[in-house]
Amino acid sequence: MRAPGSRNELAGRARAGLATMTAVTVVLYVVQLVNMATLGLLSRTLGIRPRDVGNLPDILTSPLVHDSAGWGHLLANTLPLFIFGFLAFLAGLRQFLTAVALSWLASGIGVWLFGGSLLGYPSVTVGASGVIFGLFGFLLVRGFLNRSWWQILLALVLFGVYGSVLFGALPTVGRGISWQAHLFGLAGGVVAAVLLRPRGRLAQ
Repeated sequence: MRAPGSRNELAGRARAGLATMTAVTVVLYVVQLVNMATLGLLSRTLGIRPRDVGNLPDILTSPLVHDSAGWGHLLANTLPLFIFGFLAFLAGLRQFLTAVALSWLASGIGVWLFGGSLLGYPSVTVGASGVIFGLFGFLLVRGFLNRSWWQILLALVLFGVYGSVLFGALPTVGRGISWQAHLFGLAGGVVAAVLLRPRGRLAQ
């Protein structure tokens, strides 16, 4: 009786995850349409400007906005965000929200503190890349912390397919890419996995 219940629960999470990530994707594309129609107004007003105290609230909005010059930035982020978000959602709503929140905040705070044009990077940072790196970090390490063989297997598969993106968290990444967002988002996802690890029993 336990296995069917588990399958039903997983199926319910899968449906909810698909619905959630589809809704997130729609929101991002609507925001992009508005941003392009207003010639980048959202990028200029909702992106992160490092060390500008008045800009701190934009830590909460910058992942929703992408480069207004075209669709390339958003298109590059869409598939990994959808996949990683969906897989994180399979662990449950609480784990998904915690991983997203910590990745979102850590990425934004890292950019606000350490980003900026002095290092040759844009003075305004936008995009969901930090959240993507955070979800990736969460998925990579949670299985080892949970001692769950299927989560470890998933982590190995994801690393084999997407592992090269981790170079994007290095300061040597190309000009115009915020390695700070990637690095601190990744750290936020790892912290989420640590905080959400099972205590007092082993994961099944």
